[in-house]
Amino acid sequence: MRKIAVLTSGGDAPGMNSAVVAVARTAAHFGMPLIGIHRGYNGIIHYESRLMEALEAKMTEVVTEPAEKALVGQIFEAVRARASVALPDMRPLLRKYRGQFALYEHFSDFVAEYPVFRKDLISLDLDTQLDIQARPGTHLHTARCLEFKDPANQMLAALTLTAIGVEGVVVVGGDGSFNGASKLCGFGMPCIGIPGTIDNDLTYTDMTLGFDTATNVCLRSAREVRATSRSHDRPHILEVMGRNCGDIALRTAIASHAEVCLVPEVPWSVEEVARRLQEAIDMGDSSALIVVAEGAYESMADFDVYGLLMAQGKQCFPGEPMTAHRLADCLKYMCKDADGHRAEVRATVVGYTQRGDSPTTFDAVFAFESGNMAVKLLLEGKENLVIGIKQNRMFSMPISQALEMQRDIKGHFNRAQYDTIQDMNSALPTR
Repeated sequence: MRKIAVLTSGGDAPGMNSAVVAVARTAAHFGMPLIGIHRGYNGIIHYESRLMEALEAKMTEVVTEPAEKALVGQIFEAVRARASVALPDMRPLLRKYRGQFALYEHFSDFVAEYPVFRKDLISLDLDTQLDIQARPGTHLHTARCLEFKDPANQMLAALTLTAIGVEGVVVVGGDGSFNGASKLCGFGMPCIGIPGTIDNDLTYTDMTLGFDTATNVCLRSAREVRATSRSHDRPHILEVMGRNCGDIALRTAIASHAEVCLVPEVPWSVEEVARRLQEAIDMGDSSALIVVAEGAYESMADFDVYGLLMAQGKQCFPGEPMTAHRLADCLKYMCKDADGHRAEVRATVVGYTQRGDSPTTFDAVFAFESGNMAVKLLLEGKENLVIGIKQNRMFSMPISQALEMQRDIKGHFNRAQYDTIQDMNSALPTR
């Protein structure tokens, strides 16, 4: 394998830059140039007719058998037609002639000839990339790419990479990114996936890259909220990210000793939360903390937010969804403080700061080990694999198997741990 590429896809996560640097260092160690792909899969679906014509001529020149030449013709006929069904299978050709279809040995020559790709592809080298390893966000930028669901664009991406001599791709992202990597493999471009998402919502691995950093940001926020809550004797709601996974909320609640934790995996009701909050206040806990996962409102029992808030003169409109701030307003009118007045419940949404911190030691090490392993797997001729961590040990498994495990995403949640902290909090001593 002479040249590889790397991309970051989906939502950004702390440690993505560290993973890119690990890939760059390992590739340099083995003497392989590395190409960075901008904005995830968006960076490899630009159709350039002149490039496709040059690649078709090169492939026709390289292949030797009549059947192979016919297959080349079918491939580029499908590309020109932007066909999305009955696409020819390119894998036999790419595997047999790996690296021989490249139009340019040096990437600089390619972008000089096709400057339109300057915004999509860059050369990554240690002289310019080592300083990004601790930066938040992703140097390569990231974006979701609905267009990549089109098989025609998947084939185009594989051909574009082939034209510049890329023989393997490291994909850093979540389940959607892994689906894309699997499709690229289906068109003959070997891929290895690194789980980069703060949500920790990939069931095949104990942890995902960025999760530890995100939970540390949330814990810091919880502690800061606790401090001001104690000063004013006010209960507080802290909403954290996690999409449809409650792992960030659960870990934050455990570490901050939150009185209540609300997650998508466990049904809950506003009435029950109000009862528990009132119990905490009655026991002298005037600064109780409620940690809510952003997706937890989907598991909330029906509640007449409009009726309650409008009756109290609070502006609200029928059908508006529950939010952290509306939940705080509801609890304010449903609970009383120690003096019998309305409980002054406040709300804070941690938001995107969870994605914007420098990686913790755990995430930085995770990024290095996974980036290093990804390159080595490609060098060994492995493909269609994802990297994960179990019991603090790195491992790899087929992408298809990892995605199949996503069907039981709710079963991945540590319900026993959740029940333990909820039970303990239901019998809190007077403070």
